[in-house]
Amino acid sequence: MQKLTLPITVDKSHLIAIGEQLYIRSVELIRELINNAYDADATEVRVNISKDRIEVADNGSGMDMNGLKQYFNIGSPEKRLHNKSKKYHRERIGQFGIGKFSTLTAGTLFEVKTQCGDFAATVTFDKNEWERHPDRWELPMTVYPADPSCGDGTTVIILKLKKELSLSDVEKCIVESVPIKAPHFKVILNDKGIMPREFAGQRIPFMEGTEFGPIHGEIYILPESRAITEDMGIMCLVKQVMVKREFFGMESWGADMMRVRGEVNANFLPITSDRSGFIIDSKEYKVFHEKMAEVIKDVKRILGSLSDKKETQRVKRSLKDALQKVQRALARNPEFSPFGVIPIAAEGKMAGEAGAVMEKKNFEKESPISSEEKGKRDKGVTEGEEKKKKPSVKKLTPGAVVQKMKLGNSGVSCCIDHFGADAPEVFTEGTVIYINRDHPLYKREEKKIDTHTMNIARLLTQEISLMKDPANPRQAYERQSRLLKDAFIDNEGTKT
Repeated sequence: MQKLTLPITVDKSHLIAIGEQLYIRSVELIRELINNAYDADATEVRVNISKDRIEVADNGSGMDMNGLKQYFNIGSPEKRLHNKSKKYHRERIGQFGIGKFSTLTAGTLFEVKTQCGDFAATVTFDKNEWERHPDRWELPMTVYPADPSCGDGTTVIILKLKKELSLSDVEKCIVESVPIKAPHFKVILNDKGIMPREFAGQRIPFMEGTEFGPIHGEIYILPESRAITEDMGIMCLVKQVMVKREFFGMESWGADMMRVRGEVNANFLPITSDRSGFIIDSKEYKVFHEKMAEVIKDVKRILGSLSDKKETQRVKRSLKDALQKVQRALARNPEFSPFGVIPIAAEGKMAGEAGAVMEKKNFEKESPISSEEKGKRDKGVTEGEEKKKKPSVKKLTPGAVVQKMKLGNSGVSCCIDHFGADAPEVFTEGTVIYINRDHPLYKREEKKIDTHTMNIARLLTQEISLMKDPANPRQAYERQSRLLKDAFIDNEGTKT
């Protein structure tokens, strides 16, 4: 038996293929070069892009001879072994040591100029020259005297471009994939400073602990006017760099999904070598996804409360308008009032003011309901209908709208609230009229403000007419028809 060794070789063409195919989009090479500058403790990176040239220059620590050797060491573990930068102790972003070859997605030649103390050099990588000598693995390097006036730093120049980069795409890539929020770090693109993206709306900060490390970030619920389909989802960042956007179940939210933006940082997540995604079958990712699902549940709850709050404002306006119209109709038809004769109002005022919102905590105290009626209400029944259950209104929801229409010394209160889709559309207890916001007919009519107001007025006049003579529903419907007509027709006979 003979034991031998088998040499391992790497074809140069394979290295070129990795460089050219490592990233899907050419703009991602800008991300890699800027993040390299961040790892090198740069405070400023200047990116200049023209039709035939890309230049990325930083004022970081630069590289000496050993640093250059490390830079061109394919798959170097240097950043994984020393994951903090020397000066600012930054969490280093690079991991795999192959990002510099992303430049081959945009051009076939790149130069690396660097200065570190008294060492300065330029290394040139020309794809065509590299492939011409399959057995040579050296790159041409020129060493020259350092220029103290220039300071330390590194400049990468890409030439022989395959295509022109879009400045808007580059800027978007920088905003999303570079730690521009970090202190002592700024990026300038063609003389324009790049600023972090800001969102307007309800801000929801969060922080969750895991066995692998913290998860933290902030989510914004945008106003409906700013909800768009572009860049939907939550940006998932590792070491302040976005890896991808995820939805965490928001796909089922319909149009509400367009209102949610934000970012989450989880530095412990394992990522793919091209930084395009996570290793989703890892334990770290599964824990991360579970925690984020809980965060998104809270976001959905807050989104619902914001939507309900806005809808409640619409309900208040419509109810106030409807009460005023019904009050005017009762003033024209005093014989229809179940509260007796309506006194003549002072000039410029109505006989009572609709739309005075009552605090819900005082609602039961101010509502003219006898203790006997209240006891029946708490049991879900009304007088004369002991067997027919009504929704319990013992506790109103936070979004309940309560307003009172004064008619002389008496009046009627209206409460619009959620009672469930299977509950009645409207019901009355004492002098309180309850309108169900969950009823399918109500939900259909609330979409437009005119039909919304008309529908509320219809339900109010129905209940008020029945209050006058509950034993004669036919006559009550005729009174309702007259009240509705007078509520929406002014003195000249035109619709209001």
